[in-house]
Amino acid sequence: MTAAPRQDGDSGAAPELGTLEATDFSFWYGKKQALKEINLRIPARSITALIGPSGCGKSTFLRSINRLNELIPGVRHEGDICLDGASVFRRDLDVVALRQRVGMVFQRWNPFPKSVYDNVAYGPRINGVRAGSALDEIVEGSLRRAAIWDEVKDRLRQSALGLSGGQQQRLCIARALANKPELLLLDEPASALDPIATQKIEELLYELKSELTIMIVTHNLQQAARASDHTAFFFLGELVEFGPTERMFTRPQQEKTDAYITGRFG
Repeated sequence: MTAAPRQDGDSGAAPELGTLEATDFSFWYGKKQALKEINLRIPARSITALIGPSGCGKSTFLRSINRLNELIPGVRHEGDICLDGASVFRRDLDVVALRQRVGMVFQRWNPFPKSVYDNVAYGPRINGVRAGSALDEIVEGSLRRAAIWDEVKDRLRQSALGLSGGQQQRLCIARALANKPELLLLDEPASALDPIATQKIEELLYELKSELTIMIVTHNLQQAARASDHTAFFFLGELVEFGPTERMFTRPQQEKTDAYITGRFG
């Protein structure tokens, strides 16, 4: 077993709602090992950036949290990931319920070919919300939390596909927020957006972190430095270092971290 990388701020207190902890977590795609004994505790109500070269395991780790990787044939894992102190892999866990608690936003925005309203109302309807007034409240509240209400309030019954890319991405965030998640996962959410749309996404995440825990995979080191409270550096399937973002970018404790952040490789 490899030694766990140093993590600043560890404590023995009971987990706060939205706290995530991986313990000796390894993952395989068939015979290929993608993650190697990851030990990581994500603080609640904060933004954690996952950085590292392409193919280093960042997205694999993210998709393991809400068990999306299980949709791929031949995968397996060892170790555990716990949300609020309970394993996400326990046999009696309802995976649909898990994915309501752990929202996911992907690199490429993927609104349904439905109206703006129906995109946001989709999850609540599946969960049994039928009353129009209740749905109206959820839709408006989620769009407001995603900082897009003023832009779409007169277009709620129009196709979501008519929105700009940045608006569609914020709509996807609103769709995730409609399920009232504890944890929001974002996989390169701004990589295909222009700088103005990217800034809006980052400002949105800053506002949301007071309500829920956020994890973001990004190749943009400037974005990680700007938007996150904590940073985890992955390399070749291993977690090299984790700590407060300011320290990670100014005083990294591992040579590999320093080499990646300063552009000497990756």
